[in-house]
Amino acid sequence: MTTTMTSTMTASSMTASTITASTITSSPPAPSATTPTTRGRTRAVHPQQWVDICKLAELEPEWGEAALINGAQVAVFRLWDDQVVVTSNVDPRTGSAVMARGIVGTRGGIPTIASPLHKESYSLQTGECFANPDLRLTIHPSRVIDGRVQVAGSVGTNS
Repeated sequence: MTTTMTSTMTASSMTASTITASTITSSPPAPSATTPTTRGRTRAVHPQQWVDICKLAELEPEWGEAALINGAQVAVFRLWDDQVVVTSNVDPRTGSAVMARGIVGTRGGIPTIASPLHKESYSLQTGECFANPDLRLTIHPSRVIDGRVQVAGSVGTNS
């Protein structure tokens, strides 16, 4: 499995990095669940598997990074307390893959991300849009194990 991660713009320049992740942990996959790989073959993926994205230390606090997991773009956010949240990178209003470039903040103690395009603010706990109840940002199960950020293997598999 290959996971590509690119960093977002800083105030003075844009830096890009590529991270290759080959670690998938958990129980054996269910025989019926498959997902395409980058070379056109299919590989079984079980929803309980975890896909390694990057080291926690590679993420800047209160900053987003984009990654590609099973063909789906995700945004990875490290919050001020080292909690990690993985969301869809797709802006629910416009369909543009820009959420990793959003503004991380809080609203009533709840961590938020504001879309860089139209500034709708979404809860990083529930995905709820505070200004428009018809919009919702997908939040993916994630965890940090031994300093590595992981996301549920079901991301991008339509399961």
